[in-house]
Amino acid sequence: MRQWRLLDTGSRTAAENMALDEVLLTARSKGQAPDTLRFLQFNPPCVLVGFHQVVEQEVRLEYCRREGIEINRRITGGGALFWDTNQLGWEVITTLDYPGVARRLEGLYAQLCGAVVRALKRLGVPAAYRPRNDIEVGGRKISGTGGTELGGAFLYQGTLLIDFDVETMLRALRIPTEKLKAKEIASLKERVTCLKWELGRVPLLETIKQVIAEEFCREFAMELIPAGLTPAEEALLAHQLPYFQSEEWINAVQGPEGRTELRSSRRTRGGFLRSSLVLGPGNSRIESLYLTGDFFAHPRRSIYDLEARLKGLPADPVLISRQVEEFFRESGARLPGIKPAEVAAAINDALVKKDYPHQGIPAAAVNDVFTVVKPLEEITAAPVVLLPYCAKLPTCRFRGRQGCSECGRCDIGTAYALARQYGLEPLTIQNYEMLARVLRRLQREGAPGFLGSCCEAFLAKHRRDLERIGLPGILLDIDSSTCYELGQERAAHAGRFENQTTLKLDLLELLMARVAPGKARRQVAVAAHA
Repeated sequence: MRQWRLLDTGSRTAAENMALDEVLLTARSKGQAPDTLRFLQFNPPCVLVGFHQVVEQEVRLEYCRREGIEINRRITGGGALFWDTNQLGWEVITTLDYPGVARRLEGLYAQLCGAVVRALKRLGVPAAYRPRNDIEVGGRKISGTGGTELGGAFLYQGTLLIDFDVETMLRALRIPTEKLKAKEIASLKERVTCLKWELGRVPLLETIKQVIAEEFCREFAMELIPAGLTPAEEALLAHQLPYFQSEEWINAVQGPEGRTELRSSRRTRGGFLRSSLVLGPGNSRIESLYLTGDFFAHPRRSIYDLEARLKGLPADPVLISRQVEEFFRESGARLPGIKPAEVAAAINDALVKKDYPHQGIPAAAVNDVFTVVKPLEEITAAPVVLLPYCAKLPTCRFRGRQGCSECGRCDIGTAYALARQYGLEPLTIQNYEMLARVLRRLQREGAPGFLGSCCEAFLAKHRRDLERIGLPGILLDIDSSTCYELGQERAAHAGRFENQTTLKLDLLELLMARVAPGKARRQVAVAAHA
């Protein structure tokens, strides 16, 4: 039976724990350390962004600094996490060719999560593995996991929620909380859980570690021997720690500053993918490109390599698609759950916006306009304007149904009046099912397209659904905290989202004029000059 090291590093700072991740993986890849199961904790509390994320986009910096919450960056991908002193981390560091290790990434995730699932069941928690990398209890997440590899070795890690400080997490991560009330905070429990909530108590920490260790021993047919860091690891930690404490590491991923950037986002099976790019003079070439989000990449530097490959290329969507496909084929890089074509599509969704000013869209507003099925230049007519019910007052009698009294107390009334001026039919949409019915009806009636307003998150979630329906559309982003930002998608789906959003009325009118019947457009123009 093989022997592994059981390494319990106790409670450490965020920088120390992140530096140790790098040290353990590097040492194992060089044969300077044994196969290892590590337990770790954090003190003080911290926020850790994923390897590919931009700190400012994910973290409330002022709140964290004021409350003494450290900020750092993981060497693995995925989304931002809040760690308090009540959470337990576990890590497996071994080689890709270790006997019994699954060769495919999806199989490896299932195998490693499976050991923790069995441990939780022994503790009395009916846990289950949820592809691609979560552990859940009754549909609620209790452990998120992820990994990375280097030189034939890999590190796979997970966080186990023992107790959970919901309020602090909401304020530390960039989730709009200014209008959250107790019931919104409580609604988060529909998505996550912890040992205390499931068992009504907190098991002894040593008991939790013991059952997890025993299940990994069974999984890999090995014996765990408690030990500390090797001399090589100690030396490497002393060398690496200052870097992991530095702003250079913490802010290693940044978006463009001081220049107009083109942005897009796509939700994929493997995570949320954001694309930000800046073009050179004449919009002819890609000056810089940033791919960020809560995805995983193997090897983790592959996204940087792809960005470097595309930098300086002509701003041609066909060329970009071909280069992305060639990069993944030649490099062997993998983004679990994300196809190369989806990466190219995310980039090209942003790239096409370079021509929006020629289509009458102000340069400052190009990132607020999205299209489905056809490009913007091909959508020049639409009989309806579809508006989100969440822009109505929460107390409005029309909040939960079609129509508007045009009382002047919200943006919907103004949008209704504008739509009629341009000869368009205004409709308020309560949920995706209603939207789908309306679009299918319009398609049967031979409508050339539609104009709508929704948040970017709604489009990211339903883009494929809208493309399957097949009706071309122009969609305009909305302002304020949306149901997706507040974690209330279910309430919104049922038409019970209680926050109020606002419409970009100036841009909406510009788009109405674009798709309005010619006669109505001329009449509005004449009235404006009268």
